[in-house]
Amino acid sequence: MSIIQQLFSLEDKTAIVTGGGRGLGRQMALAYADAGANVVVCSRKVQACEEVAEELTKKGVKALALPCDVTDQEQVHRTVKETIEAFGTVDILVNNSGASWGAPALEMPLEAWQKVMNVNVTGTFLMSKAAGKHMVDQKAGKIINIASVAGLNGVDSRVMDTIGYNASKGAIVTFTKDLAAKCGPSNVHVNAIAPGFFPTKMSKGVLEIGGDFILDRTPLQRYGGDEDLMGAALFLASKASDYVTGEILVVDGGMNAV
Repeated sequence: MSIIQQLFSLEDKTAIVTGGGRGLGRQMALAYADAGANVVVCSRKVQACEEVAEELTKKGVKALALPCDVTDQEQVHRTVKETIEAFGTVDILVNNSGASWGAPALEMPLEAWQKVMNVNVTGTFLMSKAAGKHMVDQKAGKIINIASVAGLNGVDSRVMDTIGYNASKGAIVTFTKDLAAKCGPSNVHVNAIAPGFFPTKMSKGVLEIGGDFILDRTPLQRYGGDEDLMGAALFLASKASDYVTGEILVVDGGMNAV
């Protein structure tokens, strides 16, 4: 095996991908399976995860689908516990589960704000806490949080009138940096990916309304595709990123650069 293959191999590793039943979560889970990792995909809708797990096993790895509401501490603990029972370890955690809500900034209902923050921020905290303790004990691990370009700056309301989502992703950016500072001495790496606009179930409404506006401000003049997150996700999960922590990797076709 060449040095490059060694750097990007995930053989004998186990990854948990929350929200792994569709969209970007599925894309990252496929990348990890291709690199040789065993993969646990979990979400509230376990049927979708079961379909992805079946897809992953065809790649010659072991896969497990688990029901998990990331806002429920008991379910989070159970997910990590069952992963360790099945595979002996948790080496990679991708905090991908997310929620959004569209409303004018000064009219967003409190309950909607709380729901978005609970899933996107508290869910990331709970999963990181549960898996992170195991990683600290084993003196190795990779935590990858999914932020968003919407969390890096203010967003024109013609594109996204989603202040709760945007604020939650901004919180993920700071959470990532601070957890990296805390966990670095234990050889646990914490980074984030900030995707731009990928056609998914969550982004469908945004792209229908602001698609032309988005493409006009994206230097590569296209949305993210089915493979565009795979490389970034694999880099941050593998040995190739062993001297990288506390970073936000933007994958957005250049939108944040202009």
